[in-house]
Amino acid sequence: MSLKRQLYYIHDPMCSWCWAFRPTLHRLLNNLPSEISSRYLLGGLAPDSDLPMDVNLRRKIEGTWKTIQSKIPGTDFNYDFWRKNTPRRSTYPACRSVIAVREIDSSKEDEMIYAIQQAYYLNAMNPSDYHTLENLAMNIGINGSQFSKVFRNDVTANQLHKEIGQCRTMGVYSFPSLVLEIDGSYWPIPIDYNDANTILESIFDISS
Repeated sequence: MSLKRQLYYIHDPMCSWCWAFRPTLHRLLNNLPSEISSRYLLGGLAPDSDLPMDVNLRRKIEGTWKTIQSKIPGTDFNYDFWRKNTPRRSTYPACRSVIAVREIDSSKEDEMIYAIQQAYYLNAMNPSDYHTLENLAMNIGINGSQFSKVFRNDVTANQLHKEIGQCRTMGVYSFPSLVLEIDGSYWPIPIDYNDANTILESIFDISS
C-alpha cells in the first residue's frame, strides 16, 4: 500500500516573503510528482485591528521589502502604499477572504491570493480593508453578496483559527513554510526562494 503524501504550503496573503516566493512556489507545484498532493493553509500573521500601524513597524516592513528586493531579484513593491493608506497590522481579514472564496469556488483560491498580493504590493491598495477584499473577490468573478455572507460567517472565522492551529501543530510559526506529510508524520521542507529544484530535491530525499 502506498503512503499518503501531501505537501502543505503555509502562508498569509499579506506576507511579503510569500509574495516573493510566489513564482518559485508555482514552479515547484507544477513539477511536483503526481503521487504528492498539495494543499494551502493560512497561517495568519496578525489579528483584526483598527489601530494605525506603529511608525517603527512601518519602517521595519518597508525595510523588509527592500531586503527582499536585494535577495530575490524580480520582486516588485509599490512604496506608494505607505503614502496613500493608513496601514494596520491586520491580516486576518485577508485570510478570511481567501477562505470565503475557497468555500464559494475552490478553483479560485489561488486567484484570490494573487489578487490580494497584486492589490497590496503593486497597486498600493489596503487588503486590511473589507471593501478592498470585496472588490477583489468580485473582480475574479465572485458574487459580492455571497462573498459578504460567507466572509462574515462564524464558520469562516473558525476555519481560519483551525488552520492556524494546524500550522502550530506542525511546528510552523513563520511564513512561507512548506511541510511534507508522509502517512501522518510531518517533515519541514527548506525553502529556496530562487530555485524550485532545490526544494524538489529535499522532497525527493525525504520521500525516498
